[in-house]
Amino acid sequence: MVPSALVPSYTLDDLEQFPDDGNRYELLDGFLLVTPAPLLPHDVVTMRLTQRLMAYLCTEDRGVVFTRGAVQIAPRTHLEPDILVIPPLHRVPQRWLALTEFWLAVEVSGTGSRVYDRDFKGPAYLQLAVPVYWRVDLRDQCIYVSERGAEPERPVHDRLTWCAPGMDTPLVIDVPALFAGIDEPER
Repeated sequence: MVPSALVPSYTLDDLEQFPDDGNRYELLDGFLLVTPAPLLPHDVVTMRLTQRLMAYLCTEDRGVVFTRGAVQIAPRTHLEPDILVIPPLHRVPQRWLALTEFWLAVEVSGTGSRVYDRDFKGPAYLQLAVPVYWRVDLRDQCIYVSERGAEPERPVHDRLTWCAPGMDTPLVIDVPALFAGIDEPER
């Protein structure tokens, strides 16, 4: 075990000094999480899911869908889900720190991010302020759903149903269609 005095701790101000080198730099209670730039399958699945969420929410201005939004809690937490869904905005703030209500965080987990997404970021989102977390696993080709106050991740392989707050009709996602044409990564 490494003494905590040897593990550096960072703040949001420190994070702004990290290089723009293609890696994703995030903070979880001051602990630095670094993941490599995603590969093409990650981007394709993220785009497909974003399109579905936007078609469901944005046509009636019922919510806002961000790709690589941020959940920030000053001074030591900054997490960037691949997709972040929030309530409609009446005014757009200058900084992510001003956002305090979230509906859904989604991480598309590939080889370089699976452990962080499953073991660190998922539980953190649920503890911080996000009531629903989806981990879209490229290897398993399923969506693991976590909800605040519920059992840990449950895998969904066929159809995922989610109803945004204030919506009468749920979004139904054909999970196999998200992964259509995507080769399963080598194990």
